[in-house]
Amino acid sequence: MGAFLDWFFAFLTTMVGGVVKIFSGIFGGIVQIFNIADYIAQLNDFKGGFGAIDWIFAIISILIVLCIWAVIIYMIVLLARKYIRFRKTAVGSEDLLEEVAKLHRDVLRLTKEKERILALKIGQTSVSVDELNAIFRDEDEDAKEEGEEGEEGEGEGIATEYPPRFARLDAVDKKYQYYIPPTYRENFTLEDLCRDFRNFACSRMGLFYEEKVIRTLFAGLASTKLILLQGISGTGKTSLPYALGKYFENDATIVSVQPSWRDRTELFGYFNEFSKRFNETEVLRTIYEASCNDNINVIILDEMNIARVEYYFAEMLSIMEMPDPNEWRIELVPSSWDNDPQKLTGGKLFIPQNTWYIGTANNDDSTFSVSDKVYDRALTINIDNKGTPFAAPDTPPSRISYSSVDALYREAIAANPVDQRYLDMIEDLDTYVIKKFRVAFGNRIMKQLKVFVPVYVACGGEVEAAIDHILATKVFRKFEMLNLALIRDEIKGLINYLNTLFGKDKMADSIAFLDRLQRS
Repeated sequence: MGAFLDWFFAFLTTMVGGVVKIFSGIFGGIVQIFNIADYIAQLNDFKGGFGAIDWIFAIISILIVLCIWAVIIYMIVLLARKYIRFRKTAVGSEDLLEEVAKLHRDVLRLTKEKERILALKIGQTSVSVDELNAIFRDEDEDAKEEGEEGEEGEGEGIATEYPPRFARLDAVDKKYQYYIPPTYRENFTLEDLCRDFRNFACSRMGLFYEEKVIRTLFAGLASTKLILLQGISGTGKTSLPYALGKYFENDATIVSVQPSWRDRTELFGYFNEFSKRFNETEVLRTIYEASCNDNINVIILDEMNIARVEYYFAEMLSIMEMPDPNEWRIELVPSSWDNDPQKLTGGKLFIPQNTWYIGTANNDDSTFSVSDKVYDRALTINIDNKGTPFAAPDTPPSRISYSSVDALYREAIAANPVDQRYLDMIEDLDTYVIKKFRVAFGNRIMKQLKVFVPVYVACGGEVEAAIDHILATKVFRKFEMLNLALIRDEIKGLINYLNTLFGKDKMADSIAFLDRLQRS
């Protein structure tokens, strides 16, 4: 027993000595406390006199000491965690108090503005000039105080009160401050463009599209700024405009339409009167940046009929009807500020011609039907089948300017005008359809036809196929709203009339559509 007491005394002496050293030298003390080799050496020195009881007490003592140190370390860790958590809460509270103070200042400023407006409205009845001056003087003093409380370099008065409200558009201005236009591809035809894009989609992206679809797409881009891709899910509707952006080396902006969309603010954003900032969207930034370059810009409205298109896209539909492209402007804010973006004139956003809107649509129970207003202004492309795989040479993307494509469109319209013979046929068909179905073509459809057909021909297609597409998607589509039970017999006569007028099976898409209506 004496040997155990001697060992235990030496053991505690070493440990207590380590504790003492913590205060004189923390790290040295910690090293001594956890110096396992020293403890083993001590045990070797004294174990010779240990009996069975001594070994039992030694082991119990070691376990008790280890437990004590484990508790101490656990408590230290627990206290450290609580301290860190407390600091985070304190910092968060400070940030919250600062934000509340800022909001309070904003409320005071808005109250002053309200008082100023009310004073101006009743200025000639019950408010004197002195009272008005007092209101203005108080507002100026508040602005000055806010300027002094702001961070250094933030400016005084009005600069602090009204910071720039278009952060994204200002970033675009900075991006194009020293902009050097890229080198664009030259010396190509519309037929080359269609072939290369189709081969690019196949070789680089594994997407397969029929030649007719590609020709229809590029001819549609010439006739309208709104393209509508319809068809069953999984046929590559969204992939087509996405690949178009990749081919032009200017990625498309993809917008996922939401069922809650009701007005244009979902597309362009809105001005927050409280924060004095404009909540900008990616669509707004894309349109603004398009006015700074000569690229071909594509905005994809994915699942565009999951909300009512004629609600959130109404203003754009109206603007597209304006004959003068210089009048294509949307008012974002009612007035302009000195620090507004450079190309935002009078608070109005200019809609450039080098931007197209391509929407995808599914016709099922979860979507709304697309109205005539949208169909008449858009060019519809039906993609009902997956493309057939084909072998294509490896084709790289091409940076092509809008100016080059627009020039090719103008040349195609001048070189391939719709022959008067076809115009006479269409007029005869118009008379027949009005008489039998009470449905008219309309000037808008004829205007698009006179652009679509020449460009489709320049892309390598045939005149009859182009006319067939316009008739099927813009004229005969209107029959879906009629009472099919009453017009089935008339549809059969219309099919015979088409074969007589244009030739047997020349209007394949139109006849196929009419056949489906007749069987439904």
